[in-house]
This record gives sequence, C-alpha cells and structure tokens, in this order.
Amino acid sequence: MYLGRLPRALFAFAVLVGLAFIYVPLGVVIVNSFNASKVFSWPPTQFTTHWWSAALTNDGVRAALLTSVRAGLGATLIAVVLGTALSFALVRYEFFGRTSVNFLVVLPISLPGIVTGIALNTSFTTLLQPLGISLGLFTVVLGHATFCIVVVFNNVSARLRRTGTSLDEASADLGASLWQTFRYVTLPQLRSSIVAGALLAFALSFDEIVVTTFTAGPGVQTLPQWIFNNLFRPNQGPIVNAVAALLLLVFVAPVWLAERLSGADRTASAGRM
Repeated sequence: MYLGRLPRALFAFAVLVGLAFIYVPLGVVIVNSFNASKVFSWPPTQFTTHWWSAALTNDGVRAALLTSVRAGLGATLIAVVLGTALSFALVRYEFFGRTSVNFLVVLPISLPGIVTGIALNTSFTTLLQPLGISLGLFTVVLGHATFCIVVVFNNVSARLRRTGTSLDEASADLGASLWQTFRYVTLPQLRSSIVAGALLAFALSFDEIVVTTFTAGPGVQTLPQWIFNNLFRPNQGPIVNAVAALLLLVFVAPVWLAERLSGADRTASAGRM
C-alpha cells in the first residue's frame, strides 16, 4: 500500500512519540545511575560509578538476586513442561470442552496480579500449611508458574499450528516410534519456540512483585521486592537506580534472543508454505 508524504510523516511522528514514551524514562534511569548526587537531581552535575560498585557489593542485592534467579528457574522449568504438554493436548487433539480448557489455561495472565496473589495465598495457607509447607521460595515458584505457563503455551501452540502434522505422519509411515518421531521430528521444530517461551517466562517471573508479595514468606525477598522496599529509603535511591539500570542492560539480551527465535520460527514457517 502506497502512502503519501503527509501520512508517512504522521506515521513516523507517531512511532517516534511512542518510542520516546517507552525509552526516555529508561534512559533517565540509566543516566541517573551515574549521578554523583545522593538525592535525585536533574540534570546531573557530576558523574560517578560509585553507585554501581555499591550495588554490586551490596549483600541485600546479592541475596535478593539469587532468590529471584532461583524462583525464575523453578517457575520456568514447570512452565516449559506443563506449557508444552498443554500445547500438544489442546492443539493436536479434539475433545469435548477443549475451548473452555484453552480459556482456563490463558486466563491467569489476564487476571489482575492482586487477585491472583490473594487466591494463591488463600490456597497455600489452606492446603499446604496443614501439610507442614509454609510460605517461602517453593510457594513463590508455584505462584509464578501459574502465569509463566501461559507464555510457553502461547509460543509452542502457535508453532504447532504453523507446522501441522504432515511431517509427524510421514515419520510414523516410515516406521518411527512415537518417541523417535518426537525426538527427531517434532522437537527440532519446536525447540526455538520452547527456548523463546522459556526466556520470556523467566523474564516475567524475575520481574513479578505483586504475586510474590502474597506468596513469599518471612525472610524471602526477590530483587523487585528489594528495589521497591529501598526506593524511598534515605541514600538508597542512587543504588536502586544502579540496580535497575544493570537489570535493564542484562535483560536486553534474552528478550532480543527470544524475539530472534520467534522471528526465525515465522520465517521457517513461511518458507514451507
């Protein structure tokens, strides 16, 4: 479709405004992490890397980071296994109530976090505490997995719909067993989608704070919780900015990789059509 000069200019302006709305605040955080002042001031008059060093050597940051990584890995592992299995069940098989089950699978990511948090807190307190399992890292992992499953499910389901079943059927016709077909035919087609879903699930878990607040017990603090608890404490603002800037730079790579993998899936599927 051809656009005239004025529509193209308006479109470019809208894109620039949208990008500025998203990325200017992030740029302010990064620049302010080098601000020598102990209180927020803009523009910075002096620059220093002291706050980055303080953030990297802060025991609270290290402990919270380790907790977030452990919770993210646990939730991602559960999400990959269950999300992939659900994708196969709902895409490859017909059964009564499939549409309703599909809706129930994707619903958790649409619910307000506070609703999910209250529901999980009530469930864990009612069902797990009588068994001697108190709120802690384990319940945080389970809570995060409820919405991380959706990310993996959506990625793998989309890939399954694009590939179809022709290659699997050809493999079976050639005498391959169900396991051989999955290992040598199905899994290679899904690998990039599973990895992309896992990366996005980990990022989603790592960033979560509302559900974590309701499912984490005493002594369990993730990095988002640490940031929120220290944001308004005296002299902690610059360190929080440094931690936020560091996380922003670190998470660019996995998000970029997930997008590349998803793009490779779309290109491969288009090439087969």
